[in-house]
Amino acid sequence: MLASITPLGERARGRRWGVTVPFYVGASMLGGAALGALAGGLGHLVALATHPSAAAVLAVAAALSLAALAVDVRIFGDSVPGVHRQVNENWLVRYRGWAYGVGFGTQLGFGVVTIVSTAAVYLMVGLSLLAGTVVGGASVGAVFGLVRALPVLLAARATTFARLGALHRSVGAWEKKAHGVTIGTEAIVGVAAAVALAGGGSWS
Repeated sequence: MLASITPLGERARGRRWGVTVPFYVGASMLGGAALGALAGGLGHLVALATHPSAAAVLAVAAALSLAALAVDVRIFGDSVPGVHRQVNENWLVRYRGWAYGVGFGTQLGFGVVTIVSTAAVYLMVGLSLLAGTVVGGASVGAVFGLVRALPVLLAARATTFARLGALHRSVGAWEKKAHGVTIGTEAIVGVAAAVALAGGGSWS
């Protein structure tokens, strides 16, 4: 979406970038929150049935983070398991900006309904489940959805063909940086859970 929703592209379609983007970002947050809430609700039911200790929850969180990290550094291959489906770009010319902003954003935030490019999507679901509540899971998912959508703001300067070309040339470099940040975040989550587990801390 970074190269599709730009000020120049929106203007060419008779739309306004400043209108489309807030709907896109907001919908991504809501999509993430919805998935997180579902996982958190399931986690609550599991917790009621199993009564896991804080140590067990932290151990699972650390293990999930390590697994996600292993997948994203490509230990198991170059692709991440998941569906092979893209958003329908025909919406860009068929609907108003706010409508495809909501449609694209919701799918992006929900994560698992389009091509999964990082195991962080599955880690988010796992952490939402471990949160053990609908609200906790929704909070984790909403943050995830926000972070996934914010890169669209990098397109703000693509107001001319020259700047749009520069954007396209920069996408690869930005993807590499984003991948590095994702791996670093997974490592931080894993280390934090492991440290809390070693120190006898609690998960709340």
